[in-house]
Amino acid sequence: MARRSLLFSPGDRPELMRKAPESGADTICFDLEDAVAPSQREAARASVRELLADPEFDPDCEVTVRVSVDAAADVDALLDTEASVRLDGVMVPKVAEAADVQWVADLFDEHDADPALLALVETARGVLRAEEIADAPATDALVFGAEDLAADLGATRTDEGTEVLGARQQVLLAASAAGIDAIDTVHTDYEDEAGLRESTEFALQLGYDGKLAIHPTQVPVINDAFTPAPERVEWAERVLEARDEAEAEGRAVFSVDGEMIDPPLIAQAERVLERAAAGDER
Repeated sequence: MARRSLLFSPGDRPELMRKAPESGADTICFDLEDAVAPSQREAARASVRELLADPEFDPDCEVTVRVSVDAAADVDALLDTEASVRLDGVMVPKVAEAADVQWVADLFDEHDADPALLALVETARGVLRAEEIADAPATDALVFGAEDLAADLGATRTDEGTEVLGARQQVLLAASAAGIDAIDTVHTDYEDEAGLRESTEFALQLGYDGKLAIHPTQVPVINDAFTPAPERVEWAERVLEARDEAEAEGRAVFSVDGEMIDPPLIAQAERVLERAAAGDER
């Protein structure tokens, strides 16, 4: 499953949550944290639970929820229903150590639920412990949060993002080393399509698997950037076909288009086809 785009939708806006899958995002995330005022959180929990328990709500994308710092109350509220709940994953905010992810996993285990856990790394301590967080058995993906990190650091956000680049790379390295997804931070100006495209293409260049979105109009731009061009797909297909032929003939070395192919290039080819398949499905 590819996570090229992850779209946040406020948990206290039922009409927007129902429309979220129409954006074409690979993952939608109903937000019980930053997008909801504390006074509205209980109502938001009820709205999210009602939607997740609706048998007619069965989109062909990953359905997740970002819990708040009061995760125990969120989990109890979401699963306090006799109806079957559609919940594929959960985003855990402000993750500072592996224990933070395990704690949320344990909360769901008490309800006999096992959603994929996406750890949002958005503090200085979290970045410094990104490797530990990524290696935690319960962690399915790392998500980089530049805005909260900049606030934690006392840094000034710039269009270039140099003030968070080191942390952006560190989160990516930790996710890659652990063999899990890395999802890049939001582009906060949802009317700035050119800036979003540039930021997304840079995230792809770094090695990220996807990017957060805060508005449906951002999703097509992100998906387009993370969807390989036809010629790239053709190259990947040739690589994997040549690999299969080499394996069948007992050869460890082979080439494609005059280029010697090694395991890293095979891994690249597999990722290209995975992203292409995600684009076809959406």
